[in-house]
Amino acid sequence: MDVDEFSQQINELRSRVRRIWQRTATEPNSEQELMIVAFEELQIAVEELLVASEELEATRAVAEKERQRYQELFDFAPDGYLVTNTAGKILEANYAAATMLCVRQKYLVGKPLIVFIAQQDRQIFSSLINNSQQMQDCVIDLKPRFSTPFPASIRVSPVYDSQEKLVGWRWLLRNISEAKQAEEQVAKHTEELAKANQQLLSEITERKRAKSQLLHLAFHDVLTGLPNRTLFMNRLKHAVNYSKRHSDYLFAVLFVDLDRFKLINDSLGHTCGDELLLTVAQRLQECLRSIDIAARLGGDEFIILLVGIKDVVEVIGVVERIQKKLALPVVLGEQEVSITASIGIALSTKDCEQPEDFLRDADIAMYRAKTQGRACYEIFDTDMHIQAMTRLQLVNELRRAIELQEFRIYYQPIVSLSRGRIIGFEALVRWLHPKHGIVLPEYFMSTAQETGLIILIEQWVLHEVCSQIQQWQEQLSSVFGDLDKWRLSISVNLCSSRFSEENLLSQINKVLEDTGIDAASLTLEITESVIMEHNDKAIIRLKQLRNLGIKLAIDDFGTGYSSLGRLHDFPIN
Repeated sequence: MDVDEFSQQINELRSRVRRIWQRTATEPNSEQELMIVAFEELQIAVEELLVASEELEATRAVAEKERQRYQELFDFAPDGYLVTNTAGKILEANYAAATMLCVRQKYLVGKPLIVFIAQQDRQIFSSLINNSQQMQDCVIDLKPRFSTPFPASIRVSPVYDSQEKLVGWRWLLRNISEAKQAEEQVAKHTEELAKANQQLLSEITERKRAKSQLLHLAFHDVLTGLPNRTLFMNRLKHAVNYSKRHSDYLFAVLFVDLDRFKLINDSLGHTCGDELLLTVAQRLQECLRSIDIAARLGGDEFIILLVGIKDVVEVIGVVERIQKKLALPVVLGEQEVSITASIGIALSTKDCEQPEDFLRDADIAMYRAKTQGRACYEIFDTDMHIQAMTRLQLVNELRRAIELQEFRIYYQPIVSLSRGRIIGFEALVRWLHPKHGIVLPEYFMSTAQETGLIILIEQWVLHEVCSQIQQWQEQLSSVFGDLDKWRLSISVNLCSSRFSEENLLSQINKVLEDTGIDAASLTLEITESVIMEHNDKAIIRLKQLRNLGIKLAIDDFGTGYSSLGRLHDFPIN
């Protein structure tokens, strides 16, 4: 019965009551009064009932509206919603759940939910509906009908009746395939980023290591690992600046040059030479304090900075300790050798303003020590600087003399007393200086040898004298006819530096070919010290020269330590 029918019946009842009341109004009695009262109460009750009915109708309308709203939410929700009984049988299902499980909505109701659970996760499903009465969340794989399983996020909550009895389950199903794929993609990207980050860290570490290595190579010697000139000069600059601010601060620069290192390097090979330099570097460091620094300039030259010294006595003590340490034998290959050093000392002084000045002064002092013999040391003074400047001027003038051909050759005749005539000449070189006139070799020859300029001078001398002798012999031949009888010879000095040259033979051969002189007319004079210095190699080189037909002579024999008996060992004329 709807509300309209209920109201109509109430109105008919009221009409009947009024008619009864009108009929009994003319005959009032006690029963009639009671009836009237009863009907009035009934009318009141009916009116209240009508009011209640109206309120009920309003409540029902609201409830219907909410039910309709809920149904719409249930049916059109993006996630799947299911209601099952306690056994897992589906009682309700929305459109999203049906679509998710690939089953029409009306056919999904009544099916067991477990048939849509992937085989490996059915035990989890059974555990959810059998062992728990609380809301739970989990992730399982759903198996749609005729389709591929996919991962789903499941939220299950219990349903109770009015007596708090469990009557079923509500299920919220959400397809997380894309989310899981995105998560896997994020995890993959994260892993890739982690690898890239690790690679980047490795590259940064490698770059730092390379930078550190480059910095080390920029400021250290490759062979010995000692600081190089750049780092040494930087430390020396700090020492100079500090001494300017503190008058009582003293330091010293030592210039160390190994004696006869070239002989050892040429005799035993560069590998042994490098090994010797490593040993020298190690021994130098052993003689110094941690605040001092030893560096390698190059070749066999080392420099040392002693800082915070007390006086010159302390410096000399260090120098003598270095010389004693270096003098200890070193085994190179199968050969035991000893090495000494010439050391120049430059003490801190107010006269020098720049770090380069101290290095220059120590170098000058070392050069002076070199001239005194092996294993010597010298302390720089101002006279040394004057002599060094004089030597530098001499070197510059020698270079100019070679370029302008200021040298002249004087021929000292060699007379045969038995024949009573000149049989040859000895070539004597003189320097026709534009200011000083004729300069003897004693003044410039040692400097020319030390600087290597002697090679250019001797090459020019050899070519000039060979050309001159060939010209004279042609003149004699045209006059006397018999060239063999009037053959002239020429003697030329060969310095020690040229004697060790690898291309010496080829150079001499070229001069002989260019000038046309016979090799038998050429005599090379070699000093005793050259032979003693080169030892076994000297004999080989002398034989090579003899094989060319050149005559050999020893000059200044007896000035060294050779005995007359050794003359038989050398292929000399």
